[in-house]
Amino acid sequence: MSPFRGTNGIAFGPDGRLHVAEYLSGRISALDLATGEIEVIVPIGGVVQSPDDLAFGADGSMYIADLAPGRVWRRDPLGEHTLVSDEVKAPNGITCVGDRLFVNEMRPGGRLFELFPDGGEPVVLAADLAIGNAMQAGPDGHLYYPHMLTGEVHRISPDGGTPELVADGLHSPVAVRFDREGTLLILSAGVEGEITRISPTGQRQVLTTGVFGLDNVAVDDDNRVYVSSFAGGGIAELHPDGRIRQIVPQGLVGPYGVAVDPGGVVHAADHYRVAGDQAVSFTHGVAADRDRLHTTSQYGEVRTDGKVRVKELRCPLGIAVRDDGVLVVAETGAGRIIAIDADDTVTALADGFHEPVDVAFDAGQRCYVSDEQGVHRVDGGRPVPIVEGLAAPQGLAVRDDELFVVEAGRRRVLAIDLTTGAIRTEAEDLALSPLETVPRALIVHGMPGCPRGFAGLAVAPDGALHVSGDGAVLRLPRFRSPI
Repeated sequence: MSPFRGTNGIAFGPDGRLHVAEYLSGRISALDLATGEIEVIVPIGGVVQSPDDLAFGADGSMYIADLAPGRVWRRDPLGEHTLVSDEVKAPNGITCVGDRLFVNEMRPGGRLFELFPDGGEPVVLAADLAIGNAMQAGPDGHLYYPHMLTGEVHRISPDGGTPELVADGLHSPVAVRFDREGTLLILSAGVEGEITRISPTGQRQVLTTGVFGLDNVAVDDDNRVYVSSFAGGGIAELHPDGRIRQIVPQGLVGPYGVAVDPGGVVHAADHYRVAGDQAVSFTHGVAADRDRLHTTSQYGEVRTDGKVRVKELRCPLGIAVRDDGVLVVAETGAGRIIAIDADDTVTALADGFHEPVDVAFDAGQRCYVSDEQGVHRVDGGRPVPIVEGLAAPQGLAVRDDELFVVEAGRRRVLAIDLTTGAIRTEAEDLALSPLETVPRALIVHGMPGCPRGFAGLAVAPDGALHVSGDGAVLRLPRFRSPI
């Protein structure tokens, strides 16, 4: 298990520690590479919501690109936060050149700005970026930045001018950095973990690291290179030949929904993929049906074995398979439950919910739904409350004559007797992700933003419950010894 839920921007601070931004969890930590000690610098739930990249100024201040809300922050050496700008749309790549600050936008048609922490209107240096990302000033003093969509790297003077093409033919370049010898390092997103090295004399070399979802890179004073992964987290040292040394282990960045197939294999929907699968696809709900895997994406899709069945739904989340093979989905954003048949026809089964999160069926094929504050049974296309007054009920699963629900707000799993209605606590004090007090944007200027939290629940063939928690899947055996 990794201490990080995905690793995004990384930069060495004045204290020599590697500072790590976690976009999905909304946290920034400082990692001592010598001891492995990690200190949380910017905690979850503060003014910073989704830090994607960071940089340090000449005075030791940390500047943060807070992508989803569209803000750029300054954290001074005493730990105080001040807003630098809220005029940058989807800020991502951020870098300092002396006491000057530059930020670009992660969106089609994006811009590159100079910002002024002490006041002043932002200055646009370049426009029409085909999705910007991590950037840096080169030895020549120019700013080097990627165009992710077109597979290019450009440069421009910090004082403006006409951008120049530096490199093309790249695969989704997400970060541009220089090592201490002036070699240009270009990271590519994808499963191969490619890094393109361009020497000061123009020689080009492609390294394959095998790190899925490379995100950013930092270079220390001894020219050691470290990389992060948005999809798997962790921190790794990169050797010149492409080998890596994993310093902080990779792990899960969610997870969200969870399912256990008839063979006992656990499948966790981990935002960028289903855990164990190297295919890049946003996943949040998951259901296992014999040898098939069905997933939802909060960005509107339902898939079976990776094939898109339905799209343009409003934040679909929990998913279950009815006995007749029909997929039943909680369409959270639409406040309804839908069915998807073998022909991919969508039918509304029930509406009148606030924000339905998950669905489950009992042996009699009665449908249960978790909603904002309670659990309901679907009766005649409408919700009928069976338990109310819960704090953020999310994942649902049925075992025998009991319905289990993850009450995320109280970090526990409850069991509801479907015959008597009696409620008992199955497990408590679970390691679940903190609930978000401020909803983060799901879509940011046409790009994927931050998904809503979802603690999934599934029953294994041996009766054990599986709960998706804070960077892990927790297994609760059916028969546990008393403490």
